[in-house]
Amino acid sequence: MEIKVDDLNGPEVAELLNDHIQSMQKYSPPESKHALDLEGLRKPEITFWSAWEAGDLVGCVALQRLNSLHAEIKSMKTASAHLRKGVAKRLLQHIIDEARARGYERLSLETGSMDVFQPARRLYASFGFHECQPFAGYREDSNSVFMSLEL
Repeated sequence: MEIKVDDLNGPEVAELLNDHIQSMQKYSPPESKHALDLEGLRKPEITFWSAWEAGDLVGCVALQRLNSLHAEIKSMKTASAHLRKGVAKRLLQHIIDEARARGYERLSLETGSMDVFQPARRLYASFGFHECQPFAGYREDSNSVFMSLEL
């Protein structure tokens, strides 16, 4: 698997992110949807990576700088044809390694509280993430789970 910084201009990436946003709309009420669209991911404080295998887009992930010591994982998504093949695990390890290399001391994320998000929460917990209070302008929300990893 090749994980590379992506400029968000390819049609495959646009399709995967559109799928991600549609999934969030399906399971999360509008006031609890925090997924970013293409324009939202093009902010200077965000780095976006795509993951490819044999010419196929298999997943993506983004890292948003919150401050000099704290970053947030955004838009982690595995393409549906590549679920349960270890893509998310590789992307998560990549983003943790990158956050450490950039000198962050804390890496946080927001995910859904519904049962459909349980596999994601288990994956994050297996890497040492623990539930935490809302961060970076998020508010308490029964539809959200906030998790953090001290690096």
